[in-house]
Amino acid sequence: MADTKERLVDGAIKVLGSEGLAGASARAIAAAAGVNQALVFYHFGTVDQLLSVACRQATERRVALYRSRFEAVQSIGELLDVGRQLQRTERAEGNLAILAQLLAGAQTDERLAPAVAAGLELWITEIESVLGRLTTTSPVADLVDVPGLARVVASTFIGMELYGGVDPTGASAAVTALERLAVLVEVVDGLGPVARRALRSTLRRSSR
Repeated sequence: MADTKERLVDGAIKVLGSEGLAGASARAIAAAAGVNQALVFYHFGTVDQLLSVACRQATERRVALYRSRFEAVQSIGELLDVGRQLQRTERAEGNLAILAQLLAGAQTDERLAPAVAAGLELWITEIESVLGRLTTTSPVADLVDVPGLARVVASTFIGMELYGGVDPTGASAAVTALERLAVLVEVVDGLGPVARRALRSTLRRSSR
């Protein structure tokens, strides 16, 4: 029984990649899984529920593959490098196309939206862990909203990937801007004690 459910989950992911959300019917998923269509409803109740489970499990697998890379990151620049590697790999394997389909579907399907959000949260948790570790000794550590920043980073990479489909040059320029920002952050981290105090004082005044 567990094997059948896994085959259905894998079938759902395969259909999303090849046919898109519009083509993810019970019949198509069952055919991709090599099982009877009735088993979709027996194991998951609805196609939407199957897609929700598939979204969660697929994301868990991908996050697990990158976890050691996130744990090894020692700078914002390295985090961006991991992000670029992740984009290249996920795009080549068709996973970003699936994400785009799910994001689009989640805008109008309230049953799918929580599963997509939960999947994104898995990535955000990894990014938040890295940013929390990197900002601990930063002169602006107490001024940084790490959870919020993690969501900015995640949404930026997703947005750039979707944007890149219609304007590759613009997406490349956005990546370059992020790289320059990473250099600026590293420069700030390398400031001496006096400059750090001055910077903290200025930032506190501007944030009031």
